[in-house]
Amino acid sequence: MNQTAITEAASYINKKSSSGPAIGLILGSGLGVLADEIDNPVTFSYKDIPHFPESTVSGHKGQLVTGKLEGRQVIAMQGRFHYYEGYSMKQVTFPVRVMKKLGIDSIIVTNAAGGINKVFNPGDLMLITDHINNMGDNPLLGPNDETLGERFPDMSHVYDKAYLRHAKDCASTLGLTVQEGVYVGNTGPAYETPAEINMLRTLGGDAVGMSTVPEVIVSGHSGLRVLGISCISNMAAGILDQPLTHNEVIETTKQVREDFLKFVKEIIRTLPN
Repeated sequence: MNQTAITEAASYINKKSSSGPAIGLILGSGLGVLADEIDNPVTFSYKDIPHFPESTVSGHKGQLVTGKLEGRQVIAMQGRFHYYEGYSMKQVTFPVRVMKKLGIDSIIVTNAAGGINKVFNPGDLMLITDHINNMGDNPLLGPNDETLGERFPDMSHVYDKAYLRHAKDCASTLGLTVQEGVYVGNTGPAYETPAEINMLRTLGGDAVGMSTVPEVIVSGHSGLRVLGISCISNMAAGILDQPLTHNEVIETTKQVREDFLKFVKEIIRTLPN
C-alpha cells in the first residue's frame, strides 16, 4: 500500500472524527467487546474506508471505532484482517499504517491464541514478550518507503519493555495473574498438528495464533510502542487430546471478558504519556 492510499484512508476518517487518537487498539477474536466501552464513539465500517479490506471471520465485527476510553483518545479495530483470508501482508497491516498517519504513537495488539506452554490454562491472559514469525512471509518485503520506516528495522525490543512492566503492575493492582511468553505466528487457517506444536515448543514458543506478528512488524517499522496481549483460548493440539474449534475460542474469550476488559482499561487509564 502506497502513501496515497494511506493518506486517502486517513483523510476519510479525519473528516468524520474531530480529534486525533493517541493509542491504537487491534482487538482479536472474541475480544472486540472492548470497543463497545468507548465513550462518544464514531464508528466506521471497514467497507466504507478507502482501500480497507473487509473482515470475513466470525467474532470480528469489521469496524473501526474512535473516541475516548478511560479518558484517553483511542482508535480501535473491532476485528482484524488475516493472511489466511487471502489478503497480502501489506493489506493485513494497512490499518496500522493508517493509524500511524492519524497520529497514534502506541498500539495495543490483542489476540486469541492456543497455549503451547503446558503450565498455561484456557482463559489465561499472556503478555507477549517476543514473537516468532513462522508465516513464511513478511509485510516489509519489496521496495522500502523511507518515509514510513527504515529498510532494516530492529525487532529486538519491538515489544516495549516499559509497557510490559506497566502491564504487570496493572495486573498486580487488579489482583490478576497473568502469564508471559513468546507468541508464534502461523498462517492458518488449519490448526496445528500435535507434531507441529511439539516443534514450536522446542523452538521456544509459548502460544500460537494466526495473526499479530505482521501488525507488530509494521508497528516496529513505523516507530510505534507496542504492547501485546494473548487470551489463551484453548490448549494447542495434542495437549488435551480433543478437537479444536473456533467456537471454543469464542466461548473462552467470553468467559474471560470481565478480566480482559478490566485489565486493558486499567493499562490505558494509567499508561504513561
